[in-house]
Amino acid sequence: MKQELLDSIEIETGRNPAASVIWMHGLGADGNDFVPIVNELGLDSTPATRFLFPHAPMRPVTINNGFVMRAWYDVTLGDLEGHSRRADERGVRESQAQIAALIEREEKRGVAPERIVLAGFSQGGAVALQTGLRFPRKLAGMMALSTYLPLAESLPAEAAPANRQTPIFMAHGLYDPVIPIMMGAGSMTFLTGLGYAVEWRQYPMPHSVCPDEVEDIGAWLRKVLNA
Repeated sequence: MKQELLDSIEIETGRNPAASVIWMHGLGADGNDFVPIVNELGLDSTPATRFLFPHAPMRPVTINNGFVMRAWYDVTLGDLEGHSRRADERGVRESQAQIAALIEREEKRGVAPERIVLAGFSQGGAVALQTGLRFPRKLAGMMALSTYLPLAESLPAEAAPANRQTPIFMAHGLYDPVIPIMMGAGSMTFLTGLGYAVEWRQYPMPHSVCPDEVEDIGAWLRKVLNA
């Protein structure tokens, strides 16, 4: 069965993009959330890049009393307190398939997978890791902001050899009240223990993005997109 493509906002930094960044928003937001950041990344020296900001599907979210909102998967209180390691496996895997379909669409548009970065904030970052670590062809990189690794217990068996050496950028706020930094740092430690190359940054901020982080994101993207 063919995967229906998610609606996305697209921004191109130049004509005939040679690279793509697929950037997933957090719970309850939509693709517009990170659009303003593109002009702050200092990508003038990189190849023309297409940014895709997909909108997550609408679904009821348990932690918000079942209110229907844009979400990559369901969330319970136990997930955010670090007690649940499985998260909403069905929802996570559905989102993984949807993002993989966007990667494949970029391939058909002429962008090779090794020129594609998966990025995301909070839930979106979890999906970026879930998808990128299991994608069968090499990607340019994965960026996971204020998030954690979902379905970690299945990763050793499901990890794609093609992305064992793919650069990973993880960043977290020291005062994050939504996803505690111990969850992000624990995921980083887990990944490095498996041999992944994780570049870790932490900032004196809550569950958000700060100017120093944007600067570091830009530097990392310039590095992986110019590789």
